[in-house]
Amino acid sequence: MDYYLVVFFCFAITLHNIEEAIWLPKWSQQSSRFQKPVTSSEFHFAVIFITILAYLSAFSFLYMPESDFAKWIFIGFLGSMIFNAIFPHLIVTILMKKYAPGLLTGLLLNLPINSLVIYQMFSKNLIIWKELVISTFVVGIILLALIPFLFKVGGKITPSYYVD
Repeated sequence: MDYYLVVFFCFAITLHNIEEAIWLPKWSQQSSRFQKPVTSSEFHFAVIFITILAYLSAFSFLYMPESDFAKWIFIGFLGSMIFNAIFPHLIVTILMKKYAPGLLTGLLLNLPINSLVIYQMFSKNLIIWKELVISTFVVGIILLALIPFLFKVGGKITPSYYVD
C-alpha cells in the first residue's frame, strides 16, 4: 500500500472532523429530528476518539499489510466515511434545506480520496467487493454504536475552558 494514500485518508478525515468540531455542536442545538443536541465537550471528545481510531486503522494497515484484520478495519473506515458524506451530511442538508456541518469536506475530500484509495486497493488486488461491503457495514455499525457512548463520556469530562 502506498503510504501517501494513507496520509491522504488521514488528511481528509482530519479536516472533515475539524469542520464538524467547529460548527456541529452549535448547529445541533436547533431542533431537528436528524440530530440530538450535543455540547462542544461531548462532540470534541467523540470526534477526537474516532479520529484516533481512524489513524490507528490506517497506520496498522500500512505497517501490517498482511493482516486481514487491519485491512478490514481500514477499508471499513474508508467505506464508512464515503457513506457518511451521503448519509447523513448530504441527505440532512437537502431535507433541512440548511447546510449540515461536514458536508463540504465529506463531498470534496472524503468521497474522492477514500474512493481513490479503494480504487487503488482493487487495482492491486488487495481487496474484493465482499470485504469492502462487509467491512463498511461492520465498522459503520460499530462507529454508530460508539458515538452515543463517546458523547456520554465526553459530557462527563468537561474541561473548564469549554463554554457552550
